[in-house]
Amino acid sequence: MAFTGATEIAAGPLPRAAVSEPNRLRVMRGDIILVDEEHRRAAGLIIDHLIDDITSTDRRFTITVAGESGSGKSETGQALKEALEARGVGAVVLQQDDYYVLPPKFNDAARRANFAWVGTTEVRLDLLDAHLEQARSGASAIEKPLVIYEDNRIEEETVSLDGADVVIAEGVYTTLCDHVDRRVFIDRNRLETLEHRMKRGREEFDPFIEDVLVEEHGIISQHRDRADVIITRDYDVEFVTG
Repeated sequence: MAFTGATEIAAGPLPRAAVSEPNRLRVMRGDIILVDEEHRRAAGLIIDHLIDDITSTDRRFTITVAGESGSGKSETGQALKEALEARGVGAVVLQQDDYYVLPPKFNDAARRANFAWVGTTEVRLDLLDAHLEQARSGASAIEKPLVIYEDNRIEEETVSLDGADVVIAEGVYTTLCDHVDRRVFIDRNRLETLEHRMKRGREEFDPFIEDVLVEEHGIISQHRDRADVIITRDYDVEFVTG
């Protein structure tokens, strides 16, 4: 492949994926993800299945990981990165959470003021897709948004793509991106992800949040048919053929 070596992410004074304790990582600043064995097992199966396609591609390979809130997208994205690097393939993960139009608290206020705001209009998917296109075209770095969750603000960061053979974009609507080689969809609904959402503790749960998740379910469930790989509710892996 044309792109080999180690992946470097430039993110200012705090690294975006700093390990604070085993299986516990910070990604979007102020966010915490928990990578468990189920994520690593699924990621290993997926990469074993895709590795020949990845290594035979003469440009960067792009993968999306989509699913409902709390389904394990961030964890699976990180696990895919680890599985690739264990096989000598450099990878970078982009989070859709960094591409929201508004910072977290302002986005919540916009949803409460106008429920129609819930959905793809909240997210700069066009920018994320443009960054995937840049990655495939051989860009050495991208300038992207970075959500500082605890400060309720968005700034810019430079992400180096030097040494990255694969770029993984994870997030609820990433299946809709066009510049993608393989799409992974996690088939868990809001009720099945409740325990995981509680563990992450990123937001207080109230009836309005549940209404948002119901609305998102109606949108995201339609994206399953676009997937090349399905991760089931039990975190088994199914590969779509035909």
